[in-house]
Amino acid sequence: MNATDEIIIEVKHLTATYGERVILRDISFQVRRGEVFVIIGGSGSGKSTLLKHVIGLLPPSNGEVWIEGENIVAARGEARARLLRRFGVVYQNGALFGSMTVAENVGLPLAEFTDLPEVAKEYVALGKLKVVGLAAAADRMPSELSGGMQKRAAIARAMALDPRILFLDEPSAGLDPVTSAGLDRLIQELSRYFGITFVIVTHELQSICAIGDRVIMLDAQTRGIIAEGSPAALRDQTADIAVRRFFHREAPHDQTISAR
Repeated sequence: MNATDEIIIEVKHLTATYGERVILRDISFQVRRGEVFVIIGGSGSGKSTLLKHVIGLLPPSNGEVWIEGENIVAARGEARARLLRRFGVVYQNGALFGSMTVAENVGLPLAEFTDLPEVAKEYVALGKLKVVGLAAAADRMPSELSGGMQKRAAIARAMALDPRILFLDEPSAGLDPVTSAGLDRLIQELSRYFGITFVIVTHELQSICAIGDRVIMLDAQTRGIIAEGSPAALRDQTADIAVRRFFHREAPHDQTISAR
């Protein structure tokens, strides 16, 4: 864990709605520089919705999102573009372009946001692929990669502009346990050696306990945060029934088959 006391992300009183429907109400939390911060919760609790608001894809109905001292909700024009370049995002499906090689995919942010010559872009892209263990796959097409390799390539692309923060949406989704464990190890290494702050949405218990420094748990009924702390503390010490059921994979009694 490389976390410091410095606050790098702060969400203040955020309310998220879809039409008249309130998804999240008055959410507040902080992320410290260098930590692996995990957002968990049951289906429909608003995990991905929260992530979309934090990275600026959706405007909140109320509240603020501060990233490195700047309010992404209020930022406009060049100030907003500059703020967006400070972090990278890895979506659940990887979102690689099938018509481009892996290296070309990784180089996209460089082509869009920098004036580097072509040879420099290729050099940077290859360097990022090397970091995630995919240097040998630079000239392959995304369709030729396994699911785990596609996730690694997506992480390499998110790192192209050397962001200080990476947001990951369900990084282990669809991966087998061995591949998922390898991805967890990569996240730990990137955090340790590069000081990257991670904000990860996931429901994978093994990943949560393996890589998370701190966790918040969202709840669909209260539309808010019902728990915050280390994965071990939430797993072993919580008195909240919903939190205990999540970490111990316990079904509610009304969802079990009664004995006859």
